[in-house]
Amino acid sequence: MPGIGTTLRETRMRQRIDITDVEAATKIRAKYLRALENEEWDLLPGPTFVKTFLRTYGEYLGLDSKMLVEEYKQRFERPGPQDLLPFHPRGSRRHRRAWAIPPFVIVGLCVVVLLAALYGLGTLGGDSNGDSNRAAEATATPTATATARPSKKKSRKRAAPTVVRLRIVPTGLVNVCLVSGVSGKVLINSENLQAGETTRTFTAKRLRVTFGNGAARMRVGGKSYGVRDASEPVGYDLRPGRRPRPLSASARPTCEG
Repeated sequence: MPGIGTTLRETRMRQRIDITDVEAATKIRAKYLRALENEEWDLLPGPTFVKTFLRTYGEYLGLDSKMLVEEYKQRFERPGPQDLLPFHPRGSRRHRRAWAIPPFVIVGLCVVVLLAALYGLGTLGGDSNGDSNRAAEATATPTATATARPSKKKSRKRAAPTVVRLRIVPTGLVNVCLVSGVSGKVLINSENLQAGETTRTFTAKRLRVTFGNGAARMRVGGKSYGVRDASEPVGYDLRPGRRPRPLSASARPTCEG
């Protein structure tokens, strides 16, 4: 089943409609229309705007806009804080409150027990000082234990990524050469890509890419990076958890042969 962006782009291209015509008719900026077609949700103002833009764009193309919005909500929209609250059966909280004993009642009972113990020891005679001290220590021990501070949980460090994920989004005609930085395997063999021909996601421990010009964007690890606009080829080295690093002319892959 094609994605939301693919459905929008293919429908527009079948109807031979330019993106500028859609912008003029819907009053949605062209960069947001391209973000919808490329499913680059983080380039849009927010989920509310995404659903509004999807509804307007879908109706303009004659699509089922309600179905597009529902698919976005199911696949990409995160549940709100209220949806993440655990479910409590009705009356359970009231039941717990009814059986909860206030702290001052517990302290009062401890004092009464202590006084009764001291009175009994004084009546029976014996080493009242030693017995009273032992009784006080026995009573104080559980109180100190009850008020001890809980130990802090050890914070868990987030594991660093071990692979890099790349998807190329052309914004115009651009020649692309993509190779694996470890094995040297050619993944895109010097192909000319048109605007709207978004590539699949490539995954590797390291990638090297050369663009013939700056008419493209790179989606690396969920973030979008623009290609430097230049009249000569531009190369980048991609590694897990890092920003794309420009390559010198001698280090750029050429996909020749």
